[in-house]
Amino acid sequence: MQARDVEKGVTPSQTVGPFFKYGLTPNGQYDWNDAFTNNLVTPDASGERICVEGRVFDGDGQPVPDCMLEIWQAGAQGRFSDPQDKRALPNSTFKGFGRCGTDANGDYFFDTIRPGPVPDPDGKPQAPHLLLAIFARGMLLHLYTRVYFDGEAANAADPILALVPADRRATLIAQRKHGSGNAVYRFDIRLQGENETVFFDV
Repeated sequence: MQARDVEKGVTPSQTVGPFFKYGLTPNGQYDWNDAFTNNLVTPDASGERICVEGRVFDGDGQPVPDCMLEIWQAGAQGRFSDPQDKRALPNSTFKGFGRCGTDANGDYFFDTIRPGPVPDPDGKPQAPHLLLAIFARGMLLHLYTRVYFDGEAANAADPILALVPADRRATLIAQRKHGSGNAVYRFDIRLQGENETVFFDV
């Protein structure tokens, strides 16, 4: 019997979600290890502590109560906790990865460290930002975007942000909330419709 040639192609996507809370972000509510959490801060993490919070909206402007968000970021020194980043600090337990599910109102938050600037593949400096992936039911492919920070001077020269039309860049800027002791940034995510968040093909 001769082996048949198997046509190679892209594995089709499957619908994402809903997510079971005990396997998503248990946070001590279940007899389960918190492998992932929305609090990225470790005791040895240096830099400014910040909170990024917001709400996820669907195309009708309604909150999405069972969405899952993942962030990945550099530390305060602009280094990723990844073997590919040869500049990484081996003595830090800060991983720069977090996961959060939205609540009944579509709200989420991450406690983390404000990231430092990182170079792009060509060595050009990128403004401090978070990488964000969004998973939700009915979405065959998860979405990718970036979260930049209000008031950051480096935003003006960021090579990725410069690719976004000027009238759409505001959808990628987290706005700092004033009047609170800690640095809190608001970043709402609109999956479709008016003021839809800019998403990237990766």
